[in-house]
Amino acid sequence: MRWPTGIAEAKEIQESLRKNVKIIPLMKTPEYVAGVDAAFLGDKIISVACLYSYPDLTPIEERYAVAEIPFPYIPGYLSFREGPAVIQALSSLNIRPDIILFDGQGIAHPKGLGIAAHIGALLDLTSIGCAKSRLVGEYKEPGYNKGDWSPLTFKSGVVGAVLRTRGNVRPLFVSPGHRIDLEGSIEIVLRCTSKYRIPEPLRRADSLSKKLKKDISL
Repeated sequence: MRWPTGIAEAKEIQESLRKNVKIIPLMKTPEYVAGVDAAFLGDKIISVACLYSYPDLTPIEERYAVAEIPFPYIPGYLSFREGPAVIQALSSLNIRPDIILFDGQGIAHPKGLGIAAHIGALLDLTSIGCAKSRLVGEYKEPGYNKGDWSPLTFKSGVVGAVLRTRGNVRPLFVSPGHRIDLEGSIEIVLRCTSKYRIPEPLRRADSLSKKLKKDISL
């Protein structure tokens, strides 16, 4: 896989990869879904992949990777910092996930290629961005019941949904990454969410990345 050494090369790769992103209806019901998260520790990055069966959400497997940070911090290009470690963690899973949930953006990104779209297109895997905050776009506040959502619009198009995953709590910003559309993304995220605001595979990946960061720094 090709990773850039500078911003000019990153722009070129990003533009090329964006053309491969497919926003299409989900082709089949998934059997396995993975949540991916990353934590930074000095000059290293810790990436975690947590695999669950779907739709019953039984934990199956957890893997992680620790790697050197390969790219500087540049807004809009964060996928190049996290991507190599994320792929290492995903590749170490014994079962290939049908869908990957990312703590980040799908196509709701200035260049239409957030980390979910980037890694999804790179691996040609179905992917969904499920972010805690907005990166781009405008929206109206959705209703306050679980499942209520409003469109997130950017450059005159709908790039995501502002989704209430739990009643009376802050919504999440859901956007399709690759090989799924907005309706399918909303359905998967809601089915992966139980009593917490964050979908269970992502919640576990976030918890484990924080624990590993603490353990490794000791």
